[in-house]
Amino acid sequence: MSIVTKSIVNADAEARYLSPGELDRIKGFVTTGERRLRIAQILTDSRERIVKQAGDQLFQKRPDVVSPGGNAYGEEMTATCLRDLDYYLRLITYGVVAGDVTPIEEIGVVGVREMYKSLGTPIEAVAEGVRAMKNAATALMSGEDAAEAGAYFDYLIGAMQ
Repeated sequence: MSIVTKSIVNADAEARYLSPGELDRIKGFVTTGERRLRIAQILTDSRERIVKQAGDQLFQKRPDVVSPGGNAYGEEMTATCLRDLDYYLRLITYGVVAGDVTPIEEIGVVGVREMYKSLGTPIEAVAEGVRAMKNAATALMSGEDAAEAGAYFDYLIGAMQ
């Protein structure tokens, strides 16, 4: 949910007009819209490259994951791991566009620990993969854009730990 929607829903629930603080936050959201869309476009256009680089980095750093008995052992399981990284990158683009971590939280974080635990997947390895995606993605951006995008990656990484 974007800050605009949240503000309207909260004000309406209280049968009031938007407060000056809410209007200021909406103004900030609107003025940063072009940057957020530019970041989302970079992430979307470069997703295959970002996921591949992150996967390569993860598998080099965590060879246990792709070794016999590891959760990404074999071609099919490696593809599944990369699919999951792509999924998290997509969620990050949703957060960037919304200007809020709520889409990441509601769609991708709730129940993630339990899911990976039930699959026997080390959550630390998934978080490491997201960290590798952050490095690959932010290398494609200017400093300000990288900082903005990095915050969403950091939120997801923190939620997994």
